[in-house]
Amino acid sequence: MRIYSGGSWLIFVNLGLETQNEAMQEDIRDHEKFDPIPSIKNKALRINLNKSIYGTFAEIGAGQETVRHFFRAGAASNTIAKTMSAYDKDFSDAIYGMEKEGRYVTEDRLKSMLTYETGLIEQRLKREKYPNKLFFSYANTVATIDFAKSYKGHGWLGIRFQTRPKEEYSEILIHVQFHENSAALQQETLGIMGVNLIYGAFYHYDDPKKLLQTLYDHLDKDQIEIDTINFTGPVFEAVDNRLMSLQLVKNGMTDAVMFGANGQNVLPASVLYKRNILTLRGNFRPVTKIHMDMYEKSLALYLKERKVNKNRTAVIFEITLSNLRSEGEIDEQDFLDRADLLCAMGQTVMISNFPEYYKVVEYFAQHTSERMGLPMGVSTFIDLFDEKYYRNLSGGILEAFGKLFFKDLKIYLYPMKDRKTGEIITSENLRLHPRLKELYKFFKENGRIVDIKNYDPSVLEIYSREVYQMIANGQSGWEEMLPENTTRLIKESGMFQHKTQQAEGKV
Repeated sequence: MRIYSGGSWLIFVNLGLETQNEAMQEDIRDHEKFDPIPSIKNKALRINLNKSIYGTFAEIGAGQETVRHFFRAGAASNTIAKTMSAYDKDFSDAIYGMEKEGRYVTEDRLKSMLTYETGLIEQRLKREKYPNKLFFSYANTVATIDFAKSYKGHGWLGIRFQTRPKEEYSEILIHVQFHENSAALQQETLGIMGVNLIYGAFYHYDDPKKLLQTLYDHLDKDQIEIDTINFTGPVFEAVDNRLMSLQLVKNGMTDAVMFGANGQNVLPASVLYKRNILTLRGNFRPVTKIHMDMYEKSLALYLKERKVNKNRTAVIFEITLSNLRSEGEIDEQDFLDRADLLCAMGQTVMISNFPEYYKVVEYFAQHTSERMGLPMGVSTFIDLFDEKYYRNLSGGILEAFGKLFFKDLKIYLYPMKDRKTGEIITSENLRLHPRLKELYKFFKENGRIVDIKNYDPSVLEIYSREVYQMIANGQSGWEEMLPENTTRLIKESGMFQHKTQQAEGKV
């Protein structure tokens, strides 16, 4: 039996809990056919009128912007067990414990808040009295724009929640960057995204991609940027957080995301802050011996630089969205194959929407003023001087190179073997358009371009595109072109269509 309440939501009675949960999901989908993007008030009201959802709100640093939407929507007593704002640092420490680094707008702080609050729910709300409740805790820790407007503001928000009573909690954690120039506007934006997050957690947990998209309901991407998100817990066991990172960039929610060797998404600022950065850009489809030789030899040169601190160096393997789309729509399995290989090497991976090199340097410069390094092959380096890539800039190629080399940057140039003549091409004999030679000469003579001289000549004729085709076509001989561990992983995991070829008896 279903009873409609003001056309806004459905209250279920005389249904088993599991049936009720399934019916709730079904009715949300039915309702959203007519109201595909419910208003923030309607989202809050639907949650308030759901007799099963019950929990707490803890918001520090930017007021109680999320919970007020639930109070204003009405029937908040059905949903809100407690709300609080431990704005004073001493009170916050007394409740959630001291943070080692004395910082409060951090992922660790958010996790401490969520863990503490859900523990308190379980302690104070006995299951005998609340047998069918789906408990949750929502929290955020945020710093909005400062008075001088020199600091844009950022924050963490998240939710721990249940989709069935007594089950282990699932969790969604998000990091955001604010782009509005008013603290009041940033607070409003935070409140809207908080409602979207809670609504999505309960009504779209079975479709994480949709959940991600609904976080921007009634918001614009120019207002707020999501640059990190992680899903954990029983309802997200099948979710690969690297794919969620890919969705952030693909949907234009951010320009760059990162994940570590463990496959978990990491906050770019935490990896890059005040670091020396060496970045290798490629398609890594797959990682070949020439990739590894370029990485190892450029890193050795980079670490010898006087301005480079080995203990403060971050190595980033970057894949651009344009690389992932090089053959049409992004193939998620193909992306995961590349990611698995890089993660197995213990590398930090960045997915970016920066087609041009100067844009990635500008991005890094937001987080560090230390020396940066860009290893690249000669053919890629020559492409840098193609003026067609800079037609959108009023200053053309001069503006692009000014942005590229404005910061403390060096390019480590890996040689190329001419396939027709067998000539080894380096910075000394590469060919450029005559009118660009003086531009090249300026940076070369100022030590911004360094040749990698101790390269391995035996790998110069390895091309990842050809290796990939050999794997996909079931040919032999590709194994010798890859590092041993890479070959083993491709075979064991059936990467890059290798499993398909095995099944057909071609390998």
